[in-house]
Parts: sequence; C-alpha cells; structure tokens
Amino acid sequence: MTHLKLIIINHNYKYELENICRLFFPFERVEVFTEPQPCDGMTAVTEVASDSLRVSLTAGGFDKCMSDALKPDTSGDEVERRLAVMLYKLLCDCTGMHHKWGILTGVRPGKLMRRLQTDLGDAAAEEWFSKALMVSDEKIALCRRAAENEERIIAMSGERDFSLYISVPFCPSRCSYCSFVSHSVERSFSLLQDYVSLLLKEIEQTGDIARRLGLRLHTVYFGGGTPTVLSAEQLTAVMAAVRRCFDMSHCAEWTVEAGRPDTITRDKLMAIKAGGATRISINPQTMNDAVLETIGRRHTAQQTVDAFALARECGFDNINMDLIAGLPGDSIESYRDTVAKIMSLGPESVTVHALSMKRASAMTTGGDLPEAERGRLADSMITYGSSVFEQNGYEPYYLYRQSKTVGNLENTGFCKPGTECLYNIYIMDETHSILACGGSAVTKLRAPDGYIERIFNFKYPYEYVNRFDEIIARKSGIEPFYAEHFK
Repeated sequence: MTHLKLIIINHNYKYELENICRLFFPFERVEVFTEPQPCDGMTAVTEVASDSLRVSLTAGGFDKCMSDALKPDTSGDEVERRLAVMLYKLLCDCTGMHHKWGILTGVRPGKLMRRLQTDLGDAAAEEWFSKALMVSDEKIALCRRAAENEERIIAMSGERDFSLYISVPFCPSRCSYCSFVSHSVERSFSLLQDYVSLLLKEIEQTGDIARRLGLRLHTVYFGGGTPTVLSAEQLTAVMAAVRRCFDMSHCAEWTVEAGRPDTITRDKLMAIKAGGATRISINPQTMNDAVLETIGRRHTAQQTVDAFALARECGFDNINMDLIAGLPGDSIESYRDTVAKIMSLGPESVTVHALSMKRASAMTTGGDLPEAERGRLADSMITYGSSVFEQNGYEPYYLYRQSKTVGNLENTGFCKPGTECLYNIYIMDETHSILACGGSAVTKLRAPDGYIERIFNFKYPYEYVNRFDEIIARKSGIEPFYAEHFK
C-alpha cells in the first residue's frame, strides 16, 4: 500500500491538493505536512513563493519538478488551480494514469458548466473545462448535454416549491459495494413496524410545517435502502400519510425505488400504483448471475426480467433501471450483454453508476495502483453503454460524481424524452428545499440566494426509533429558516 506525503509550504490549499492525490490513490494514506520532510516513499512538495509556484514529486526512481511564474495580483483560486494542475500532471507521469475529468473533483459538473456558460458564454465555458481543468472532449460534451436538459427542468421550480424525501433504510441483504446506512431486514425485522409507525408521525409533523409555511410540493421520492422491503399494507399506509398530510395538487412526480427485484410482488406494485406513484426503479445493477452472487445480490437476472414484466402488467409506464460499471468479476463482454438485455426490456430511463469503493463497504482493493485496471475497464463499459443508449433514443439528462469511483468516472442518468426524473435533478442542483423523513434522511433547506442549511435525522433505524423525539425537535428549525430567508 502506498503512503503518500503531501507537503504544503506557504499556502492553505490542502483540501484540493489532497483530493488530487486521491484521484490516483483513493484508499492509500495521504499524510499532510506544512514543513519539509525526508523524501522517503512517495513525496509531493507544493510551494508558493513570492514570484513562483513549485511542485515536485519523488517516488522510487521517479523524481520530477514543475514550476510556474506568479504575478502579485493572481487570485487565490487561480493559485490553487495551477498547483492542482502541476500536481496532477506529475502524478499522471508517475503512475501512467490519466483521468477524463482532469482535475475536476466536484460532485456537480453540470452546475459548474451552467454557471460558466452564464458568466463566459458557451464556447468560453467549454474552453475553460478543457484548458484550465483538463477535462476531455468526451466528458465536456456529456456535461454540456446533461446541463442543457437539467436547465430546462430547473426552470420548472418556483421559489416556494420543495421536494419530499422518504427514507426506508432497510434492505433484504447488504451489497458488498454498499456504504449507505441500511440494515438488512434479516437483522432488524423487529424494528420495522415501530419504524413505520414513527415514520407516519414524522410525515404528519413535516406536512404541518409545509402547510403553515405555504410551501408547494413538487416531487416525492421514496428511497433507501429498499422501500419495497415494506409489506403492501405498510406501503399503503406510508403513501396514504403523504397524500393526507401534504397538498398534492401541484405534485408533478412521485418516485418509489422498488430497487431489488427479489422484494417485488404484485400486491406491493398495486399498492404503490394505487398510492399515487408515477415512476419506479427496478435496479438489476448487472444481468450477470455470477456477478450478482459476487456482490451479494440475492436475486437472478431472470427475476429482474420477471419483475419488470410484472410492473408493466400493473400499469407502470415510467420505469428506471440502474446499472453499475466496474463490478468485480464483470467483463466488457458481460457488460455488453447486460446492456443488450436492458434495451430489450425498454425502460424509460437507465442510470449508469461507476462503481464507488467506499471504506464502509465490504469490498476493498489492493496493490500499488488499485484503480488503474478496473478504471480502464469501467471507462470502456461506460463509453459503450452511452453509445448504445443514445442510439436507442436515450438522452443524458443529469450527472453527478462521487469520491473513490473507479477511474474517477461519473454517474449519468439517460432517459427517453419527457421521462426525466425531476427529483434527481433538483437534489443534485440544489434547486429548492428537500424536506426529508426517516432514518438517515437529511433535510436540505435552500434560501433564494443559494445558501443551504441541513437538518440531519439519526442514521440508524434503532436510533430513529429510540430518539424520535429529538428528530421532531430538530424539525422545529425549518420555520425559523424560512422566516429569516424568505421575507
């Protein structure tokens, strides 16, 4: 395992430069110093002088340095960017790895693209992505197209609009790549009914707040976890509570993640349909049974096909399917087969995630360059899938990025025209407030000037059940926020 020393001299750009290091060594230890250190192992020295910038990298037989002149009036943001570029180039030379997103480490590249387009114009924005951030032409084109579709949806939201998120942090089993706070039903079944009972109370309390503030509900999203671990009766009760406690007259979309095919039954689908959902997700991740077994998914590809057909029978005409590129044991041939099988089903949207390897997941990688080979494979999968989706009439409508993804790649939603998931765009863009209920849910309050304030629920179901009164007390912060920021 690589131990990287990052030395920062005469500047405070630790966060960004550490992120650049993690593009190449996402799981290895990065130790930061503010004074010179012995150059044993891999050592990166970044220095700001009165008239120059200097970055050096030493690793075994590799020893290179880059420098750049510095004018007195150079902004701090520009100094940070130029240091990041030099460090990135040296790490590329040292490791042989190159990332298509260059030095861009932000979660929301589309948001940055739209801001630059507004400030600089379209051509200059793309030139900045290319020359200043070192983003590839392929990713610039993807970002531009997604940003265009995002902009159209964002314009639909009014100042007093909000979305509602309902969290069900339970799954039938834990996937090996997962870092979400979710409990398997096998381990925590005894909590489930108490959890639902309290969730109904939180929905009621949140609805009261929204009504007093005169907020307008625009979208609803049931996520998790896997909401369909709930019984048909429990789903009916939760969805009825939403309809009873909120004004649904302006609600444009209601998504329920039916995620795991092994949790889907006709009774549950009919309950979801009757409850008011307009969109569901059925998420195979892969259509390769051997890979499903490797990652801990307790269903088969055939169960995905059967669940999809059942959803169509139950009247669902807006179905999303999630795929993951870079799963262990998957190959480009297997991934192509997965894409072909998904296209034969004809979902309205497909969301493609680059595998994100979190420390909290059961999966780990090893070696000096743990991401290199898997990153190249995931990139070829994503490139192939994108071409097939677009040939079949799907457009990229939103994208976001996570830390520690293989190859520093992205997650992209593709959809047929008119079937975009509005909530996905609103949550990624931070378009308006998200009022959230349930374990691990986070309420995000957005002011007109873009300021965001968060209210966190307890993460784990047992905390949610045992400390529910504290969660309700925290919700009391919503009304003062609106009183302060919405005059």
